[in-house]
Amino acid sequence: MGFPLTYHVGILGLSGLAAYGGFFEVCKPKKGEKVFVSAASGSVGSMVGQYAKQLGCYVVGCAGTKQKVELLKEKLGFDDAFNYKEETDLQSALKRYFPDGIDIYFDNVGGEMLEAAVDNMNTSGRIAVCGVIAEYTDAGKRAAPDMLNVVYKRIRIQGYLATDYLNVYADFISTTSDHLRTGNMQAPEDITSGVENIPSAFIGLFRGDNIGKKVVKLADE
Repeated sequence: MGFPLTYHVGILGLSGLAAYGGFFEVCKPKKGEKVFVSAASGSVGSMVGQYAKQLGCYVVGCAGTKQKVELLKEKLGFDDAFNYKEETDLQSALKRYFPDGIDIYFDNVGGEMLEAAVDNMNTSGRIAVCGVIAEYTDAGKRAAPDMLNVVYKRIRIQGYLATDYLNVYADFISTTSDHLRTGNMQAPEDITSGVENIPSAFIGLFRGDNIGKKVVKLADE
């Protein structure tokens, strides 16, 4: 296909399919809707934000460093982005970035961010739960969204796996390849060389060290 091998385990692999299936099949987005993406500089979140911009949505992402926030705004085309570690009140932060509310929340983290997003969702909002990385290593951070908001705002929250959407795989590959070839989408990657670095690369994922898809390269192509 003319792309680097790393693309096929990232943007053209399960990470990309998770983004494509979760955004288009779970969230059912419409042009002009307001989209919030957590862990937006990761392998999935970075793609969701770019798909949303291609559709004509207003997109805000959050990430954990100044460098990642700048990447979202300057390279990936997000309308805005913020460093969640610098916010003392996530609910107020989201209200600031979404004064008219959130239509779609693409959740990669769970925990307090999910709670804050639910509080700021619009009626008939949709939440795709792709991951809960804030909860994987800390059971004390389990999310407890306000269920009254979920009921009265008729919010749909759906978890899924990338492989649930193998039926749209051909569309995903075709659409994404076209965007890559035309330069409308970028494929951020974080590549480490050497099999001996697999443990540190894996640990780095949970520290939020990576930007884009984390790949360990065992040998040159």
